[in-house]
Formats: sequence, structure tokens, C-alpha cells
Amino acid sequence: MDQGYGSGGWRLRPGRPEDVEAIADLRAVVMRADLERLGRYDEHRVRQRLRDGFSPAHTSVIETPEHALAGCVTLRPDGDALHLEHFLLRPALQGRGLGTAVLRHLLAGADRRSAPVRLEVLRGSPARRLYEREGFVREAEDAVDVFMVREPASPRTAWPDPAPRMPRPDPTVGSGSDAL
Repeated sequence: MDQGYGSGGWRLRPGRPEDVEAIADLRAVVMRADLERLGRYDEHRVRQRLRDGFSPAHTSVIETPEHALAGCVTLRPDGDALHLEHFLLRPALQGRGLGTAVLRHLLAGADRRSAPVRLEVLRGSPARRLYEREGFVREAEDAVDVFMVREPASPRTAWPDPAPRMPRPDPTVGSGSDAL
């Protein structure tokens, strides 16, 4: 196995502006069934919402030895909390523990910062079970989304960090892109 991958066979790399279209396409595939179930699937809109909110500075691309783009996740500052969004995995990789490992890695970082994490999940989405297993609780909901929060864990209950944190490029050097 490539030495750059953690023991779970995955790694995070910083998002780049050129990732936006591949991630928008992945979002359309991953969210299609849930959005169709809710009567809200629009092939253009599902991609455009990702494009409109894409922040390379806060996005990490999930890579595995088999997939340069196995998925992605955005974790952006939101006041005193962090907001988890665009957590997407290729359908063939779902249900295998990769999402749990990535989420635990992100939550370990949030715990070190003593930051709550907030997210929205589509009503009826199986992803809600993952979030609930990892300590998220419902704050509110509307006709489409369930709004959830996870308060920081105490140091003795926090999950171990399953993969090393990949350094972010210095936003003042190089590409001139805005950072995640």
C-alpha cells in the first residue's frame, strides 16, 4: 500500500478549485435517490448548489489507493462552531467504514478545538444513522432537512485520530485560490 495512506487505506488532501466539477458530479450521483424520494431532484440544481458553495480552503478530498476522488468533505468555521457539509462518498465505498473513519478523524480535530459541529442531513437519509452513532442530535428540521449538532467530546471520550492531518497549502503562496 502507498505509504501516504493511513492504516485505513485512505487519506485527505486539500481541495483545489479544479476539483469543483468532479465533486459536483459526485454530489449528483450520491444525492439522487434521496432527492428523488423527496421530489426535489434537479440535475442542474444539485450540481449548481455545490458550485455556489464550494470552498477549496475548507474542503478535503478523500482518496484511496483505488480512487483519486473517493469522496470529499467540507468543514468550515461557523461562529464558535464548525459546519460539516458536502460529505460525499462514492456509492461503491459506502457502508464499508470509510465514512465513519473520516468522520471520526474530523470530529477528533473538532474536539481538540472544543468546537461543536453542525450539519444538515436530508430527511430519511441513511446518513443520519452514521451521524447519530457519532453523537449528533437533532436540533430542528424542516420539510427537507434535519439540522443536527454534536457537542465536543471530553478528552477521555474522544475518538482517536485515525489518520494524520495533511497540511494545507499556504494561501499566500502559489495558486491564488481562496482556502477551505
